[in-house]
Amino acid sequence: MKKPLGKTLIFFFIYALGHNLVIAQDDLPGTQSYFQEFQSTKSAEDRFKFFFNTPNRYNQNSGFDWLDEVNVYLNNAEKLKDTVAINYYKVIQSQIFHDIGDYDKSLAISKELYVEKEPWSLETKAVLLDLMDATYSQLELYADQIDIRKEKRELGIAENIAFYDIYSNLGQHRKAMDDYILEEQKNIDDKDYLGKAIFNNNVGTYLRLDDSYPTALSYYNKAAGFIKIYLSDVTKVKSEKEIIESEVLKGIIEGNIGKCFVLLKQYEEAIPHLESSILTIKEFNKDKFSSDLIENRLAIAECYLHLGDFAKTTDYLSDGEQPRKLENIIKKNRLFASYYDKTGNYKNESIYLKRNTRIRDSIDANKTEIQDQQLATILAEDKAYTKTRIEEQKEELEKSRTAMVDKENQIQMVFISLIFTLLGFAGLVYAYLKSIKNQRLIAEQKHIIENSLVEKDSLLKEIHHRVKNNLQMVSSLLSLQTKNTRSKAAIEALEEGKSRVKAMALIHQKLYQNDDLSVIEMQGYIESLINSVQSVYKKGGHNINITIDAEGVELDIDRAIPFGLILNELVSNSFKYAFPQNDDNGKIYIHLRKMVEQEGFFEYTDNGVGLPEDTDDRANSSMGIRLMNRLVNQLQSSLNIDKTSEGVRFWFNFK
Repeated sequence: MKKPLGKTLIFFFIYALGHNLVIAQDDLPGTQSYFQEFQSTKSAEDRFKFFFNTPNRYNQNSGFDWLDEVNVYLNNAEKLKDTVAINYYKVIQSQIFHDIGDYDKSLAISKELYVEKEPWSLETKAVLLDLMDATYSQLELYADQIDIRKEKRELGIAENIAFYDIYSNLGQHRKAMDDYILEEQKNIDDKDYLGKAIFNNNVGTYLRLDDSYPTALSYYNKAAGFIKIYLSDVTKVKSEKEIIESEVLKGIIEGNIGKCFVLLKQYEEAIPHLESSILTIKEFNKDKFSSDLIENRLAIAECYLHLGDFAKTTDYLSDGEQPRKLENIIKKNRLFASYYDKTGNYKNESIYLKRNTRIRDSIDANKTEIQDQQLATILAEDKAYTKTRIEEQKEELEKSRTAMVDKENQIQMVFISLIFTLLGFAGLVYAYLKSIKNQRLIAEQKHIIENSLVEKDSLLKEIHHRVKNNLQMVSSLLSLQTKNTRSKAAIEALEEGKSRVKAMALIHQKLYQNDDLSVIEMQGYIESLINSVQSVYKKGGHNINITIDAEGVELDIDRAIPFGLILNELVSNSFKYAFPQNDDNGKIYIHLRKMVEQEGFFEYTDNGVGLPEDTDDRANSSMGIRLMNRLVNQLQSSLNIDKTSEGVRFWFNFK
């Protein structure tokens, strides 16, 4: 017993020394940790978002350091009676307790917040409910976990309710796997390598828990291959959060491969996989409690025990956090008992065997009954949910059948119309052949029709010309109103309105100037529109380098007007806001493509100052953004906004 204790003391000494070095490193310039960024963040809401958007937040400071800091903010918020800030800090506090493995405290705080969550935003509710879902799972409170998942579906946070993990936790591994494959496999795209890695890892875990070790190993190897492809794919842009979560998944898969080798008694093959998994999880899941990490340490200790390396066996048994799950506690006691049996210390062997006996005696009486009750509850919920899904599918099938019947009726009507049309055409041909004299009459009628078409074109051009003149008159009226208005806000609003009216007037001008009244050539229209906008903003925009790539694109008036108004808003905003200091280096790029019988693509970028950080909040109050969203909706699409390192990019596809 002295040998493991000595090694443990040495380990804690090294750990303490390393911890102090990390804390000292935080004071060096250029080594700011996430903890320091969190401290420098001003509002409670921004701290909340930063905390939950930072997956490797314990990179330099432990969860206890974070907990102390959050408690300070929480106390200040309570003194100020700032209920919004109190709720934010309590959610963070609950998550930290969950991360360090204190699930009871985490759940107690979450339950208190659950009662107060009604006025919260959907995003904040989702964080709390996801946390409670995970905590109930760790505490094996599956009935409560189901209630949380049902609420997540009702709020639209989760699309469906899944029971796979709960079935597996209750020992129904094969059913969990069958349901999981049936529901999830169909949703994975061929090029979704991350989704394939997750899918194969989960199937492998269900098989391993069901004692199908060789088959499980084949699924784990496939999962390892897919996660390697995903991480090495440079064509796919990944956020820091996605990279860290993928690295953690890679470590978990590697550990699962090692555990399979242990179960197959291939101990030497298992050790490298387990060691690699431990290093990866510790690096990318730093200072968070991890059952995978504990299980990997126990597995590698078992390997060294069977290989006769007792020193490393005790190193891994004594290293790291204590297990929380009963099966891991029992396994650790069993490994210690086996170690003492092999080293001849039968007294200590007896102590650990008695510990396991007491644990089994305490749980055997109630565990089976409780599991049966929980399983019955899950089956009832699963049955009710399946019934609901079947009813929904029946409704969808009925709608599809009704639509098919309507379509068949339409086809029949078209067919009947076609028959009558053919009969009528046959009658006309017969009449034409019957009397050749009608040719002259037909020629005269053709001449009349051609004249009518010419007259119609002239009238349409005249209409477009008058509409354009009327819109110019509206623009002039707005200009007069501007001169008689002193309010700066009103003047800006009138100028914006005048710019939009000019954009529409330009459409009608291009139409009556075209030979073809059905379409507008967009390259020339965009150039004219930009010249019009530049005339409004006389003091700015003339030094900006504007590139237009819309050669050969033609759009009808129903699409051209929304495009003109959208482009008017974008160019006006660039001239007004994108280059406040100097527009000598300003660049605007406009790209428009429309393929025959395919979707079109529109892109607008500038290298200005970009959008402010509160763009999403302003979107609800800004008339320009709301107008663009409505116009894009008319094009049966949705507006996408990308904030880049230089400027901003707007884009959307359209039919």
